[in-house]
Amino acid sequence: MFPVIGTFGGLTIYSFGLMMGLSFLLGNALLTREFKRKKLHPDLASNITLIALVAGVSGSKLLYLLENWSMFVRDPIGMTFSPGGLTFYGGFILAMFSVYLYARSKKIPFIRIADAAAPALMIAYGVARIGCHLAGDGDYGFPTTLPWGTDYSNGTYPPSAAFRNFPEVTSLYPGGVVPDNTLCHPTPVYETIICSIFFLYLWRKRESWTMEGQMFYTYLVLAGVERFSVEFFRLNPRLLLGLSEAQVIALILILIGAVGLNSLQRLKQQQS
Repeated sequence: MFPVIGTFGGLTIYSFGLMMGLSFLLGNALLTREFKRKKLHPDLASNITLIALVAGVSGSKLLYLLENWSMFVRDPIGMTFSPGGLTFYGGFILAMFSVYLYARSKKIPFIRIADAAAPALMIAYGVARIGCHLAGDGDYGFPTTLPWGTDYSNGTYPPSAAFRNFPEVTSLYPGGVVPDNTLCHPTPVYETIICSIFFLYLWRKRESWTMEGQMFYTYLVLAGVERFSVEFFRLNPRLLLGLSEAQVIALILILIGAVGLNSLQRLKQQQS
């Protein structure tokens, strides 16, 4: 793992921050291209990317603090300003709401912007996950004997710390401590691969799908399926019916997307 890429001119380059930055640059480039194709002013794409960046990071940190409220109460300053501790769905929800408000202020249908952003969102998330993998920040999966099991001992959150509150794992090791060199599922890599495949699918369909909302609703279904599936390889606290918080939110996204697609299908049948 390479949490730190290097130091240049006194500035430390972190792998997570670098990949996060690249994901937003890539997302902005794709969004700008789609805005031009949809006859929307391309400068709006940069504004939306900036809004998504600020709201995304803020929402990710806010949800992380809520999830770890007891730790936040003990050390509010340290928890708030720590470089780690981001929960994707918190950022996604706040970013979507912020972009919705911006779209209303510009009198542009939100769904039109959401359709344009869907492919960019998919691949940008996949690229950002490379940063999680390189940082070894605890987003990896549980121990595995598969050939591609990955050693995260040099990460910012090694297995001995990541699994210490999971007795179903620690009980399998002497002294109840998972060795840092334990090979684990590289779930961030799984997500990058799946997101890349889904991105290619959405990108190829963007011109043939003419009904507004079809692209975004499909994105919600695919993004939900991706996260729901990968969570089975990650040992996260279970929230409801044996499902993690991320899986519950993923199911909600899938439901919203499915209902939206069904509504569009019925509308299409009525018009035909």
